Amino acid sequence: MHQIIEPEHKALTINLNEHIYGTFAEIGAGQEVARHFFQVGAAAGTIAKTMSAYDKVYSDQIYGREKKGRYVCQSRLIKMLDHEYELMEDRLGKERPETKFFVFADTVATVNYSRTIKGDGWLGLRFQLSPDGPANQIILHVKMHDNHSQQQQQAVGILGVNLLYGCYYYNDDIEILLTSLMDTLQGRISIDMVDLQGPDFQHIDNRWLSYLIVKKGLTNVAMFGPDGKNRHPSEFLYKKSLLIVRGNFLPPTKVNMDMLDSGLQQFIDEPEVDPQAAVPMVEITLNHLHFSENIKKDFLDRANLLCALQQTVIISNCEERYKLIHYLADYKIKKIGLVIGVEELRDIFTQHDHEDDDGALLISLGKLFSKETKIYGYPSIDRQTKKYLNCINMSLPDGITFLFSHLIKKGKIEDIHHVDRNILSIWSQVAFQKIQANDEQWEKMVPQKVADLIKEQGLFGYQLTH
Repeated sequence: MHQIIEPEHKALTINLNEHIYGTFAEIGAGQEVARHFFQVGAAAGTIAKTMSAYDKVYSDQIYGREKKGRYVCQSRLIKMLDHEYELMEDRLGKERPETKFFVFADTVATVNYSRTIKGDGWLGLRFQLSPDGPANQIILHVKMHDNHSQQQQQAVGILGVNLLYGCYYYNDDIEILLTSLMDTLQGRISIDMVDLQGPDFQHIDNRWLSYLIVKKGLTNVAMFGPDGKNRHPSEFLYKKSLLIVRGNFLPPTKVNMDMLDSGLQQFIDEPEVDPQAAVPMVEITLNHLHFSENIKKDFLDRANLLCALQQTVIISNCEERYKLIHYLADYKIKKIGLVIGVEELRDIFTQHDHEDDDGALLISLGKLFSKETKIYGYPSIDRQTKKYLNCINMSLPDGITFLFSHLIKKGKIEDIHHVDRNILSIWSQVAFQKIQANDEQWEKMVPQKVADLIKEQGLFGYQLTH
């Protein structure tokens, strides 16, 4: 069990370790991380240099210009790490042969007076785990929740200490390392992207880190791209339009892909949507994973297939969909389309089907249907009656019918029109069960690429039954 350690104790422990030595480079929120190491004493044993280039022109002269003119971004952080680590090796490599070098860098914007900036930043550490050994690198994005700039600066300082300590003292247990980042910071920050690279961490799949930071409560949302690399929405979703399909993708079926394809075609026909700026994404919630006996393997099997299908993946703890929409609001998303199966859509409207809950339903729907959000209902075949169900003909309680019809008339809900009706009886759970039972019928339920990869890579236990 992880034991929380105060930042002062962590900083002093590092200062007293004669083999850890490095540079702090901080932009935007003061020398908050370095300050902890100075205040606890014995900092000369740890700190080679601290610096902060507040002036943008001066900063550009040191680290180079940013193409997009942004300074709180991942590319700026990487340039800082590159520059400072190269200096460290050039100037001290031969002078301190028994030293494990590090460079800590951050670029942070704290909340402003008008609250138009909420406070976020990028923190990174490039570090050796053995003298004269290879360099590793960890990068995180943090969102800050304190209401005042000084409090946010303090939180960044603590997080930086936690990061440095975790990388040197918890590097053999990645789950404890991630958990320790929040020591004494619960409720004050969220960490919604972690990327860990380096020769000492080749056994770590970064997509699993995205799952872990959601599972352990560091954030409600994390993402990775088709290349398998963890991504942050600020780096690729700003002012885009998003189409999101939620599912368990165990495995991804022909229905899942049809939801994406047919939904996207309808989505880009919306007048507010620029087809060139429309991004399709798939979402897996924690609830889609908890029933699995081997969560890590099943999650990574799904991740491998979705990446092979060129999908950007959201991992979330947003069972209530409006929480995901709230998270995305910071990135000025122009339009959000949610493709939802009509039976699940019916559940959304009937989960408050009690007279006392009418207000709760309206509040929930009000949060879901922001001005940017639209739902596309994907039809299904009723398992018992075999009837074709869509938004128009599915049954709803009398008290809900008027509200549902109103949302259809307002263009907030719309049926997906051009779907492949021949595949509507396919269910991921059934396909998974058939894989487990060595029933070859599962191959007809998934795209050919998915079938090939399941067999080639032995996904979902395929090789264990053949």
